[in-house]
Amino acid sequence: MQNSNSAPNNSISQPAGFYIIGLSLTPYNNIYVMFLTVLYVITVICNVSLITIIFYDHRLHVPKFMAVGNLALVDLVLSTSLVPGMIKTYLVLDNFVPFKLCLVQMFTYYTFVSLESFSICVLSYDRFIAICLPLRQESINTNTRMAYIVGALWFFCVVVVIYAIESFPNLSFCGSLKVNSYFCDYTPVLRLACSDTTHPWNFATALTILFIVVPLIFIFFTYMGILIAVFRMKNNQSRYKALATCTEHLTLVAIFYIPIFIIFNLTFFGFSWNYNVGLVCLSLSSLIPPCVNPIIYSLKTKQIRDRIYSLLTHRLSVHPLKNAH
Repeated sequence: MQNSNSAPNNSISQPAGFYIIGLSLTPYNNIYVMFLTVLYVITVICNVSLITIIFYDHRLHVPKFMAVGNLALVDLVLSTSLVPGMIKTYLVLDNFVPFKLCLVQMFTYYTFVSLESFSICVLSYDRFIAICLPLRQESINTNTRMAYIVGALWFFCVVVVIYAIESFPNLSFCGSLKVNSYFCDYTPVLRLACSDTTHPWNFATALTILFIVVPLIFIFFTYMGILIAVFRMKNNQSRYKALATCTEHLTLVAIFYIPIFIIFNLTFFGFSWNYNVGLVCLSLSSLIPPCVNPIIYSLKTKQIRDRIYSLLTHRLSVHPLKNAH
């Protein structure tokens, strides 16, 4: 049954586009976007470097680094789905987004933010197999199996997000076209529709649980298994070594999920806070993890550190510094 303000199905009012107005009243929003641009440049350099190292170093062609390379690619596309649009809106001062381009941005962001969540799950699965089933690790966690897992997650996220967004061309927008967010966000755009939006709202709620709560539960149970396996180990050195391999992954979990969890709970329980502050927090929670993830893996993973060191020393040996006499 449609709401009283629903538009008839045969008179869909599809706008030419939307106007992005989130953060427009925030002081120094142009400086903030310049900061995000610097963050984006660092993100691109670090993730492209990490992907290149993993691709060219055959010693890193193992399931763990397939998962790390997948996360780097997801990080790269996720940040690209937001920052160029923010530069256009707040630095070029062109806040109009055509309708189809709005849907493309919405699709790209939600596909890759969900892939980010599942990619972190894949890394917890890798740690679980390595620590809990070390003797069977090579037979269980093969390159082929990891490729199937990653491919299945990509297919699943693409299909689900397409299904979530396909209802937008059938909605009528007969009022304001101002999107109160920093990009073409699903919920703020849906609020502008004057059609019946019961199904999209219900589906969006289900997706929030699927993409955030389910991965967190999965990670929790894998680490419960890891802790049980660690406490069964005979000596403290083995325990420390096993836990040390999990530190970079647990850091990723904390950086990605804690801000989202806090913002979700504040919104869900109706705490009143400045909406622009909320948008700043949301944008940071979307853009800091893609920047930090490759740095964490580069600094915490010995194989990648060794590869970076060998590349630098090789470069210096090919182009030695000439001492001035």
